[in-house]
Amino acid sequence: MSNVDTTAQTAAEHPEPSGKTFFGQPRQLANIFGVEMWERFSFYGMQGILLLYLFYPAAEGGLGLPKDTAAGIVGAYGGAVYLSTILGAWIADRLLGSERVLFFSAVLIMLGHIALALLPGGLGVAVGLVAIAIGSGGLKANATSIVGTLYSENDPRRDAGFSIFYLGINLGAFIGPLLTGLAQTTLGFHYGFGLAAIGMAIGLTQYSFGRKRLPASSRIVPNALPADRRPRMIVVGALAVIIIAVAVATGLLNVGNLVTVVITLTVVAAIAYFAIILSSKRISSVERSRVLAFIPLFIASVAFWSLYQQQFTVVTLYSDSQLNRDLFGWQMPVSWVQSINPIFVIILSGVFAAIWTRLGSRQPATPLKFAAGTIVMGLAFFLFLPFANGADNSTPLIELVGILFVFTVAELFISPVGLSISTKLAPEIYRTQMVALFFLSVALGTAISGKLAEFYDPTNQVPYFGVLGAIAVVIGLLLVLATPLVRRLMAGVR
Repeated sequence: MSNVDTTAQTAAEHPEPSGKTFFGQPRQLANIFGVEMWERFSFYGMQGILLLYLFYPAAEGGLGLPKDTAAGIVGAYGGAVYLSTILGAWIADRLLGSERVLFFSAVLIMLGHIALALLPGGLGVAVGLVAIAIGSGGLKANATSIVGTLYSENDPRRDAGFSIFYLGINLGAFIGPLLTGLAQTTLGFHYGFGLAAIGMAIGLTQYSFGRKRLPASSRIVPNALPADRRPRMIVVGALAVIIIAVAVATGLLNVGNLVTVVITLTVVAAIAYFAIILSSKRISSVERSRVLAFIPLFIASVAFWSLYQQQFTVVTLYSDSQLNRDLFGWQMPVSWVQSINPIFVIILSGVFAAIWTRLGSRQPATPLKFAAGTIVMGLAFFLFLPFANGADNSTPLIELVGILFVFTVAELFISPVGLSISTKLAPEIYRTQMVALFFLSVALGTAISGKLAEFYDPTNQVPYFGVLGAIAVVIGLLLVLATPLVRRLMAGVR
């Protein structure tokens, strides 16, 4: 292809900000914004009541599991969601392309929520969580990858566009727990799960109408699997399903060790993915250097998410027992705590996007943003200390609101920036799978958050919050020191 042809294709795929736009961004962003918003509505709406459903007694509509077991299941499920991004990314890059995988994943998510709503007890949990985890993994990596196709590598709108995309995520995350929590407290858990299914159905419908307007590159299979290798992959997939089924049937895999298994699988998958990409003969030396630069960012991201994702484990347990949820004589549902963070993201994401856009090339380099996010997350855990070991329902709601505000500041230094940098540093043939690598860091951190919850002692909280906060601060400071080296490896990418 000639240089002229390449330029014309780039202009067509990444149009300049003229004419109709979506908040100054490409119009196609609105469609991805919408499906991700409704998917997050269903995801966080369901997750807001999931832990409660698992450990509340049967008399209150729950399954009556021990709290540490329930927290481990939530952590393992959350880790499996992000671990599944590998499968979704691989199918996109080798078989179907990102756009088709996103569509089919949305269908699977909807079916998973329907299973939670209609199937009883452990059967509904097992079928529903597996379907939602696999579907969410496919949707997450590919939605992010499609957003990346809307911009050229050096488009100054890129980070701002990802921040607006992140705003859509958090609109859904804000509304979901409010409505499902209200449904759970007034009608029952299965009505809350049913509401999540309805939300996903709305998102799938609106996405279907706008699929054809997405860039052609979103439907390209960049590294197509040769036809003669497909039977082998079918056999491998079938064997994996059989092994899992046997492990469950024999008790080798059970609710007690599920989170440890997910952590182990995620570590192995991350090491394998880095090794495969770095050893590939189809990437250039510059691309290889950029992948190496991603490793310290990956480690900082794991540290961040292992604390941040405790919103769904330790913070939920803390809110159920220690938080004063009285609002003018009315007891606020526990799940509403999950909507506090999205409120702040909605408010601050536009502020952060404007700051990065205004600073342009003067904004902090990505490693410093990651370091700041990790340090601030550690400081957020220190904020639990003044009210540690308090009496039941003694912590003022405003205190937790302040802590979750700090959570949000930390999040906005890492999450949208991480999505953006993963597409910037990605070798061309591993575009979606590099996004999956970022989500693997989220998977590992999320699973670790479930494992850490086993050490949470509501009668002696100071060591828990103090030690974890200190570890995060130290990791962030180490990344600050390593920033000059990381920037050299990034080879011109900021």
